[in-house]
Amino acid sequence: MAEHTSDRRPSAPVTGSLAVANGSGRRGLLVRRWPHLAAPPMLRLERSMEGYAEYQARTPADRHGYPGLDGLIAAAAAIDLRGRGGAGFPFAAKLRAVADAAAAGDRVHVVANGGEGEPPSAKDRYLLASRPHLVLDGLLLVARALRAERVVLYLSEPVLADIAAAALAQRGPRVDVEIFLAPDGYVSGEETAVVRALSGGPAKPTSKPPRPYQRGIHDQPTLVSNVETLAHLARAVRLGPDQIREDGLPSAPGTTLVTLTPDAGDAILLEVPLGVSVCDVLQYAGFEAPRALLMGGYFGGFLPNRLWTLPVGHALMREAGVTLGCASFLPVMRSCAVRVAADLLAYFDRENAHQCGACFNGTKAMAAALSRLSSGQAQERDLPDLARWSISLAGRGACGTLDGAAAVVRTLMQESKSSVEWHARRKCPECADDPHDLTSTRFRLSGRDIFQECR
Repeated sequence: MAEHTSDRRPSAPVTGSLAVANGSGRRGLLVRRWPHLAAPPMLRLERSMEGYAEYQARTPADRHGYPGLDGLIAAAAAIDLRGRGGAGFPFAAKLRAVADAAAAGDRVHVVANGGEGEPPSAKDRYLLASRPHLVLDGLLLVARALRAERVVLYLSEPVLADIAAAALAQRGPRVDVEIFLAPDGYVSGEETAVVRALSGGPAKPTSKPPRPYQRGIHDQPTLVSNVETLAHLARAVRLGPDQIREDGLPSAPGTTLVTLTPDAGDAILLEVPLGVSVCDVLQYAGFEAPRALLMGGYFGGFLPNRLWTLPVGHALMREAGVTLGCASFLPVMRSCAVRVAADLLAYFDRENAHQCGACFNGTKAMAAALSRLSSGQAQERDLPDLARWSISLAGRGACGTLDGAAAVVRTLMQESKSSVEWHARRKCPECADDPHDLTSTRFRLSGRDIFQECR
């Protein structure tokens, strides 16, 4: 690495808490602030919706003024703003591509994607519930710059739709933002699924290319952006890129939201400066010695211990072949990694879109093999089949579901080879005593009653 990780080491946390439902009862979501951030923190600890007057007082609307399209692109480029939904695509490039289409006479649509389908992630729902005006500000800045015909806030939870409606009402009748409530599901927040749903179809992915910014809603250019991405854009405009760049690294400026959801105990939501190490984040959150660590939610697979010193950031981690994804870390504190992998593959089998043969059949086959492995009923072909499928199935689906499933299997077999081979020979007592069953969703943070007090 050309740069060192940030030397801003964590100290005593500033913490708030919220009630969260999960698959096995209730757990807490603790919201913590990283110490010594230079820019005003994105996270609020108050258990209420930030009203419009409070939002304006916190970041005055006329501090920098409306930047225009070129200014908006420049602000995004100045902080190297990457998409926070998972892919980490440069936002300035996406905005420029849609702007070029608009200049050619095409009608343009803009969508704030709050369909947080990753079960262990809470960052987008937290922002929408606690700081909806920050998200709306970013959305409206982009819509104005592109002269968008349709402006949509895409959600998957009725509670958040109510909160968004209340926030829009505070801004008055002239703000024309459509709230679209989509079905909750792992694939429904994928950008082509968003476009398909907003075009009148099911919320299921389609093949790429074309990308939505090339041909989206009703075959017209569409900018689909994660709500956290838009919140960072609004902060860059209101605070100025220079203040944002005081946090993070020169090549990865600013902060990002990280959800740490263990297999047991409270989940932690953090805003961290880009460039701090994964192990520093784990230590600050109180997960100092996990048995294993899944990176990027369900999608990224198990992170090798030797890479826990990596700096947090899309480009920084991609250099090492690691996926940051939606910045959801899953520390495995108590459970057997083989059983955790079996649970995740069972989820992928339930939640795939049932559109691609490779995905439908591949996730089912891998889930069945891991189920047998974790229950002490492994067949002779299970290990060689899993090894082969984890390589051959990657890249064969319309969306990332099959890639995520294959990554879990591949990294499990790479990082826990001896344990996997042991499971093939005998029944694991830890797996047998695991309280989860394969029909529940491990690590899930349900949003049905997270933010009732924010309304």
